[in-house]
Amino acid sequence: MRVRLSTRSAARQRRHYRIRKAVYGTAERPRLSIYRSLRHLAVQIIDDERGHTIAAASTYEPTFRTKEAAGTTVRSMDVAAEIGKLIAERAKKEGITAVVFDRGGYRYHGYIQALADAARAAGLEF
Repeated sequence: MRVRLSTRSAARQRRHYRIRKAVYGTAERPRLSIYRSLRHLAVQIIDDERGHTIAAASTYEPTFRTKEAAGTTVRSMDVAAEIGKLIAERAKKEGITAVVFDRGGYRYHGYIQALADAARAAGLEF
């Protein structure tokens, strides 16, 4: 699939396609995929051989929704770190210790870096 528009989102899509040519998740080492919107973060651990999501965590979950209702912003560095810890815990429950990191075309800084660092600190290896 080729995106020809010259917008920021199209440029991110091109980067993402380029990354996905090389990054592939297996049963032994699945892919840790990140999606970032203006308000939310979502992370999945995916086995590409089976086309199956093994574990997921996002700010769409009720625990983060109550924080949002209380007035705190859902998209912050602290929340990104919480999501990173949460995905690492859920991966460990499924018996996964090593993953391939798919940053989804986003730059490795800010929320993406905070999430990755927290996942590494919680025991995921990538």
